[in-house]
Formats: sequence, structure tokens, C-alpha cells
Amino acid sequence: MLTLSLASLYPYVNHYFWPCLRILALLGTAPIFSEKQINARIKIALALVSTFLIAPQLPDTGIAIASLDGLMAGCQQLIIGIAIGFSVQLIFVAVRHAGELVGMQMGLSMAMVYDPSGGTNMPVVARLLNLCVTLLFLVFNGHLYLLEVVASSFNAFPVSAAPMGAKGMMEIVREGRMIFQYGFMLGLPVITLLLCLNLTLGLLNRLTPQLSIFIVGFPVSLTVGMVAMSLVMYTLAPFFENMMAGIFDTLFIILKGFG
Repeated sequence: MLTLSLASLYPYVNHYFWPCLRILALLGTAPIFSEKQINARIKIALALVSTFLIAPQLPDTGIAIASLDGLMAGCQQLIIGIAIGFSVQLIFVAVRHAGELVGMQMGLSMAMVYDPSGGTNMPVVARLLNLCVTLLFLVFNGHLYLLEVVASSFNAFPVSAAPMGAKGMMEIVREGRMIFQYGFMLGLPVITLLLCLNLTLGLLNRLTPQLSIFIVGFPVSLTVGMVAMSLVMYTLAPFFENMMAGIFDTLFIILKGFG
């Protein structure tokens, strides 16, 4: 008769627990997976499936869950998973930042739309760009690359109770610059065009004071801004693909910095 005891199951639970903890931290912070519309049970089921695929290829850590080393190792798995998900979120924040800048120049800064991913309100242009890059992220298999990165992270930084390096955290702080760098690069063509338009309207107001620029300026700015946004859409896909390639290359640098 086959009998199972807790003592015989404990090594298996101990072996699968650490990868599951890192993957759960990733799914709780990564784009797409962290959406509030996705049920928590689905996230847990996806984490368990990913764990059962990844854990058999990993060596046994020998770290007991209910121990001081287990507490240290658990905190490290949460930090690594959150760091990976947070780093990928930066490219989405950069695109939303570009949308906020463009919306402000177009006069749509007051047109706010609720963002379910962040739980806050954002300008309608930023929301539109966020939806576009979310679809592009799925088309470029970004969700699969995320799972590949978290699987490779166990080779770059295995499960252990050793202290983590500070270079990984510093690299995450440095990558925060892409919010302003890429956001400004994406919105620069539209911002420049609208700035030239505002200068032209200002000159017209000085030359012909009888022309009411305040009445004509808003519809003209809105029309020119929409036309410029439609032209920017042609370059959004390659631009976002370049951002994805850069952030996924940076993830391995961050993981090496942790080690």
C-alpha cells in the first residue's frame, strides 16, 4: 500500500516553494499580468504551472522554509521578482509620460480617463498610447520574454541565503531615466509641431488683433495634434520594440548586479 507522509513531501515542497515565490512576485508587478482585471486565481495558477516547468531543472537549495536562512531567501525571491516586473513597467510609464506631454500641448490635459492598471486617472492621449503599446507588447511576445527572463534568473542568481549585491538596485535607479528620455523622444515631434503652431498663432494675434486667437487656437491645435499623432503611430511599433530590446538586455545586467 502506497503511503505518503509530510516528511516525504517536505523536500518537494521546499524545492518548488522558492521558484513559485519569485514568479508570483513577478506576476504581481509585471505589465499585463498585474492588471486588476486578471483574477488572482489565474495568476496563482499561472505561477504554479510555470513553477512545475522550471523547478525540475533547478538544483536543490537545501534551505529550510521555516528558518532564518529561509526568511532571507524568501525576501530575496520577492525582491528579484518585483525588480524584474518593475523594470519592464518603466517602458510603459515612459509611453504614458509622452502621452501626458502631448495631451498638455493639444489642450486635452483636462480630458482624464481612469486607468485600471495604475488605479489613477490619466489624460486620454496617454491612455490611448498605453493601450497601443500593451497590444504591441503582446504582439512582440513580451509576456513570453518575461517568463524566459525569470527562468534564466535562477542561473544568474540562484536561490540562496547569501547577501544580495547593491549594483542591481543602482542599475534599476539608473534605468529610471528612460521615463524622461524615451518619453520625450516619443512626444518630441508632436510637441515641436504644436509649439511652432502656437508661435504662429501668437504672431497672427499681434498682426491681426481683431482675430480671436483664443477661439480659433484650440480647434486648430486639436486638429493638428490629431494629425501629428496619426503620423507618429507609424513609428510607434519600431520605437517600442527598441525599448523592449533595451529593457530586456538591462534585466540581465540587473540580475548580475544582484549576484
